[in-house]
Amino acid sequence: MAFVGKKFPNLDVNAMNEMGDTISVNVLEEAVNNKKKVLLFWYPKDFTFVCPTELHAFQEALGEFEKRNTLVIGASCDTAEVHFAWLNTAKDNGGIEGVTYPLLADSNRNLSSILGILDITNETYDEETGTVQVEGDNVTYRATYLIDEEGTVFHESINHMPLGRNVGEYLRLVDAYTHVQEKGEVCPANWEEGKDAMNPNAKSTAEYLAAH
Repeated sequence: MAFVGKKFPNLDVNAMNEMGDTISVNVLEEAVNNKKKVLLFWYPKDFTFVCPTELHAFQEALGEFEKRNTLVIGASCDTAEVHFAWLNTAKDNGGIEGVTYPLLADSNRNLSSILGILDITNETYDEETGTVQVEGDNVTYRATYLIDEEGTVFHESINHMPLGRNVGEYLRLVDAYTHVQEKGEVCPANWEEGKDAMNPNAKSTAEYLAAH
């Protein structure tokens, strides 16, 4: 299900903060109530291989996101207790010690199910047991959502499990969307802060292409 241009789901989810407290986080309310953009990124599992590289990369860029009035929130289907154990595992031992942004613990999979980002290849109903049998790990892909100050999604993307994200691209997307909000211009291919943007009309596009 595509959420771009729509409000992010209004749902409370358990989370773990850097202090080891289990809290409740509503991503939509975080954006609207704090008048901030939100970057929400999902990863498959704690204590795995690509995942800690991403969490540390987002932590290293946290100051840049804060400069852009953007909150960073991580998420997986692990429990808050598993998050806490991972947060207390040293970086050189595969842990995420030093990560300070909250991590959603969507262990009941309510939010990830709504978003449609779970790795479920097939579901079958077992008449003998009266249960649904799931094929797949039932954990999330590497999905990323950018949400504006009104709670509307302006970017979403999904990577397969082995493919780590480019954190810098999300900073660029935040910059581009902020430019659109503030200037009313649109951002062409490969646009970066400080480069020329365009007015949304055919003449402006022609002039831009001629100049570049």
